[in-house]
Amino acid sequence: MLTQKILPMKDYASGDLRNVAIVGHAKSGKTMLAECLLASSAVINRLGSIESGTTVSDYLDAERQMQLSINASLLHTEWAGRKFNFIDTPGYLDFLAEAMGALRVTDTALVVLNAMEGVEVGTMKVWEWATECEQQCVLVLNGLDKEGVDFDATLQNIRIAFGAKVAPVTIPLNPGPGFNQVLDVVTKEVVTYVLDGSGKSTAQPAQGDLATLAETLHGQLIELAAEVDDTLIEKYFQDGDLTKEELHAGLIKALRQHSLIPLFATSATTNVGVTRVMEFLSLHGASPLDHDPATVRRSDGTEGRLIANGSGPVLFIFKTLGEAHLGDLSFFKLFSGRLQVGQDLQNVCNKHTERVGQIFLLNGHTRTSVDHLMAGDLGALVKMKHTHTCDTLCGQSVEVTLPPIHFPHPNIHAALKLKGKGDEEKIAQGLAALHAENPMFLYHVDSELHQTVISGQGELHLRVVTGRLKERYHVDVELGEPKVAYRETIRGRGESRYRHKKQTGGSGQFAEVWMRVEPRARDTGVEFVDSLSGMNVDRAFAPSVEKGVKTACTTGVLAGYRVVDVRVDFYDGKTHPVDSKDVAFQLAGKHAFREAFLAAKPCLLEPVFRIEVKLPDAFMGVVMGDLNSRRGKILGIENIGGFTLIRATVPARDLYRYSTHLRSTTEGRGIHTEEFDHYQEMPHDLEIKIIAEAKKERSAHDEE
Repeated sequence: MLTQKILPMKDYASGDLRNVAIVGHAKSGKTMLAECLLASSAVINRLGSIESGTTVSDYLDAERQMQLSINASLLHTEWAGRKFNFIDTPGYLDFLAEAMGALRVTDTALVVLNAMEGVEVGTMKVWEWATECEQQCVLVLNGLDKEGVDFDATLQNIRIAFGAKVAPVTIPLNPGPGFNQVLDVVTKEVVTYVLDGSGKSTAQPAQGDLATLAETLHGQLIELAAEVDDTLIEKYFQDGDLTKEELHAGLIKALRQHSLIPLFATSATTNVGVTRVMEFLSLHGASPLDHDPATVRRSDGTEGRLIANGSGPVLFIFKTLGEAHLGDLSFFKLFSGRLQVGQDLQNVCNKHTERVGQIFLLNGHTRTSVDHLMAGDLGALVKMKHTHTCDTLCGQSVEVTLPPIHFPHPNIHAALKLKGKGDEEKIAQGLAALHAENPMFLYHVDSELHQTVISGQGELHLRVVTGRLKERYHVDVELGEPKVAYRETIRGRGESRYRHKKQTGGSGQFAEVWMRVEPRARDTGVEFVDSLSGMNVDRAFAPSVEKGVKTACTTGVLAGYRVVDVRVDFYDGKTHPVDSKDVAFQLAGKHAFREAFLAAKPCLLEPVFRIEVKLPDAFMGVVMGDLNSRRGKILGIENIGGFTLIRATVPARDLYRYSTHLRSTTEGRGIHTEEFDHYQEMPHDLEIKIIAEAKKERSAHDEE
């Protein structure tokens, strides 16, 4: 990690800040676009490359080895008097949710598309998130230097997905190898770039057919910009054009209202067309002031709005990145007030106080220390002992909480097994730390099934997590198929009369329990009642019987799984004046329940998940067939801009590694979400198999 000394900090007014999330599907060129943005503004003097592991954004060892982005990376630069904060986000589906944190704290979503592929599943996902965050959206069509690109066909594909409001601001004049010229629709210029990666260019007014094309596209752009203002549209139809100032005002308003989606043509491998993106955002891009004030919850539980020039600092931690030797980095946005080194902040979420020791601006692994930041800016803090992702920190004069980021549910799960003994404490510490820095990684210790289950956004996500466990905590683990939490219940009525009698000399044990069981509605749990009458059994023993029943329900009857949805009636029995006691009725209750349960048509229930699968239309048939083979039930199919959305339910047993299989089947272009829905009876032949497996496992355990 490179650290620069504290530099004099130029103060940027909130209106001069441009916070931009670079988002999109994998392999669209986001990281190289970030390189171009830094090179064009002279932060770096040459472009790095993914293959050589020399890009500013992808600086972690795992990113260099895998040649893909894993973490969101914070960058900053200056252009035309504006300060730009860029967040380069991963596009690979396992790490795509990193974009959620970036979109939460930025004002513009720079959505990057691969010119050969157009709109992909990841593109649609980040678009949904950007829309939810009320982001200004700008499209960058990248890779126009590749052989066989068809700009017009790709533009049509984009408009199918996002509508006719997509308007090219620059179009490629010579797409394919050697691409170096774009037509700027706003200025009506032909811009020619030097192919040395510097981003340098010359511009000349468009001539001949290009001038005609520029006028046509300029008119279309003006119409979209003017439509949001009756005065502008009237002037445009009257004069046939708008002044530079009027066009500027119209573009800003249209971008805010999402009635215009500008599109830029670029090549991030050669830094062609990127400076026009910077110029556009500098002039027309959203600042923190263009967002509605953030909604916060006050200490008294009421809601309010957070203004930028508040009396004290309020900042939100949108990402935590663990650094083995230098302490955790806490990426933040300062929503209000001024943040100063040396200040004490209160973590409103856990009531701990944190001292601001250092404030950093980041360009990948390079840290620039500053003594303060102003409202709207992004930065990083280090060694926040009690602060994690989604926490709100406030100055002493204010106490409000910003809403957390709602990350997607995990879609892959694995059982974690330690290869070595004695590492239980280290693994617990490591799992807790990794979850704290990455809320998209979840884990839980399942006491019922006696396993630790880790969950994430994909197989590669889990591999990265286990790699960090080994690297940082020196524990070696392996992943396997997690057990399924089946449930046991009954379909009919049953009863039993069980006598427990034990005589070993001296005081013995005696209890007789008469019990009935019957099914209850699904998800209503186990209900225990006693309808005792007469003097056969003292009611004081009813709690003892209930304890025995609860023990049987916990350990299971058929296959060792928890019993659910049963009504248990302890209606009679017998006692002994000397030998009847609590332990005797607990044991009698347990065994009476087991006998009644087995007489009541017992069965196994399996958990069923509701899933949503989004994929290109071309793969619908094969995915539907695969879901049917997994005992899936199709709930609905919807077409969304060239993509198919399938809603279905699938038993948990058949979802293991589905995420990996789906991506393999759809060439990496399918994505799914899953969430527990309900329990249902399983097929009888599968039930027999599960019971046999459970008996075999119990026998093996008893022999150990």
